[in-house]
Amino acid sequence: MAVAIFKTPLSGEYHGNQRMEGRQPAGRRRVFVQTESGCVLGMELDRSDNAHTVKRRLQLALNVSTEESSLTFGDMVLNNDLSAVRNDSPLLLTRNCMHRSSSTPCLSPRGNDLQQRDKSGPIEILGQSDCFDSTRKLVKDIVKAIKMGIDPVLVHGGLGGAYYFRNSRRENVAIVKPTDEEPFAPNNPKGFVGKALGQPGLKRSVRVGETGIREVAAYLLDYDHFANVPPTALVKITHSIFNVNDGVNGNKSQKKNLVSKIASFQQFIKHNFDASDYGTSSFPVSGVHRIGILDVRILNTDRHAGNLLVRKLDGIGNFGQVELIPIDHGLCLPETLEDPYFEWIHWPQASIPFSEDELEYIRELDPIRDCEMLRRELPMIREACLHVLVLCTIFLKEAAAAGLCIAEIGEMMSREFRAGEEEPSELEVICIEARRLVEEREVFSPKADLGDDLFQFDIDCEDAESYFTPKTAADDYAFKAPFHLGIGFGNGRYPLSKLEESIDELEESEGEEEQEEPAILPAPERIPSLSKLSMSLKNISLGDKNQKSQKFPGTKPDGCLSNTSSGHRSANEQLPASVSFVELADLSEEEWTLFLEKFQDLLYPAFAKRKSVTVGQRQRQRLGTSCQF
Repeated sequence: MAVAIFKTPLSGEYHGNQRMEGRQPAGRRRVFVQTESGCVLGMELDRSDNAHTVKRRLQLALNVSTEESSLTFGDMVLNNDLSAVRNDSPLLLTRNCMHRSSSTPCLSPRGNDLQQRDKSGPIEILGQSDCFDSTRKLVKDIVKAIKMGIDPVLVHGGLGGAYYFRNSRRENVAIVKPTDEEPFAPNNPKGFVGKALGQPGLKRSVRVGETGIREVAAYLLDYDHFANVPPTALVKITHSIFNVNDGVNGNKSQKKNLVSKIASFQQFIKHNFDASDYGTSSFPVSGVHRIGILDVRILNTDRHAGNLLVRKLDGIGNFGQVELIPIDHGLCLPETLEDPYFEWIHWPQASIPFSEDELEYIRELDPIRDCEMLRRELPMIREACLHVLVLCTIFLKEAAAAGLCIAEIGEMMSREFRAGEEEPSELEVICIEARRLVEEREVFSPKADLGDDLFQFDIDCEDAESYFTPKTAADDYAFKAPFHLGIGFGNGRYPLSKLEESIDELEESEGEEEQEEPAILPAPERIPSLSKLSMSLKNISLGDKNQKSQKFPGTKPDGCLSNTSSGHRSANEQLPASVSFVELADLSEEEWTLFLEKFQDLLYPAFAKRKSVTVGQRQRQRLGTSCQF
């Protein structure tokens, strides 16, 4: 694989400051083109440029072949028109044919191509948001230290490449994770290679090279520093410490040269422990709640104790008090509904009801505003990830309004494992039912598409799991006005389909003859009062798990490695990769709007059913580090 090697001196001008001061010529945009092997070239586009001219300039600068390749920008394949590309955006050059030779030698720019060379400085932030102000100050300190000869330090833990960058006082001030050194990425320094950027990675719904985008998204979504996520930005960074492999086998290049990469850049926070080294009883309730709220919104699939930092608070009146700092959000915002892992779900703080301040914060959340912000700040983010964000935010808002605590919300989003099989969570069962209602309605529409369902990824997938749409019986529940998103979602009421009965109800009715449906009662008589005591961490089910195993055949997940950030084992390392019960990427805009209407209609009875279960029900069986007593 070709690798970009740059000899631009580190003392070169920091061009990011030029653009911030408005010195960029009108009509020109700065973009960063990344190849499959991880090399990055910064270039300026003018109005006459198209995908062909970009590839030609890339070929001249890096001396690599651009034939049979595509230029992509998130979900979009760029042809001639580059008007959708925004300033400071990363583009990806991918081969159309995935079965390629891995024997391409390491090449460097030729002397007669100097005019195509990258002229950017050592560290350049991708994006101009005011949220990155603190990061810009940090970048200046690090650039000063680099010029003084203070090199970064490799982080030895974890499966991916990560580096501590230091300031002029030799203090660790930032942790940098190049996108091409992630697990399975071409330049992974720890031997976990074999896939190209853009292919499914540790999780099928998180692609190789895109975890850095998610790190930044988690920070941007943490409004008012509510959950304490450290400042994070996406950068184009140049240094000789970064790892370069000479092929997919992961053979490291012996000669160290300056190489430019796209990476996530996060402020390093001094701390005393992580949550696996410290007793959870001292954790503040508000800290656990706030991290839980963020994790639910972004569907964090890897919240384990190792990526929760603990810092002791010094000073008068703070004896024994600590604060929690969540890091490593690269496996959040998957492209499909995944099985999340919430370490805090087992902690007693998670069973305490939300405070009024927390409820107010949740009420103020606006998923449409969130999506607009992410499209503006991270225009390369995929639309399927935004669908997941909208869905989970609506679920959080409605669950909190119904009186559920964060542990109950996390329980409803988490799957169970029975006899080696993975079963859909209560959230997924609701989504499956909502999708079935949408499809049934489309049967009578002339626009109905009866073709094969789209699989999430069209590459590198040997066994595409089938899409499951089980039918459930009709139920009698009160209607609830749907949550309004402010973009034309319907305000009408739809007939609710019955969610599957709980285990206890099915066991009581076993062997009995079928009885007539009870008469529909007024809403107050049929829906339990929300003031009743809520139950946390209890086995509240939407259906018979044994029946679900029969309804979802072939759901044994594939084996796959999983990521850890600090050497601690998470639940994802102990469990194989998840299957996808619910796909969201193949929905049209009209179908997505209708799906959300049905989804919101089904939430209220699901929450009411959960709250009506007695306190004595057994605790849900769960796999995870906190369950190993």
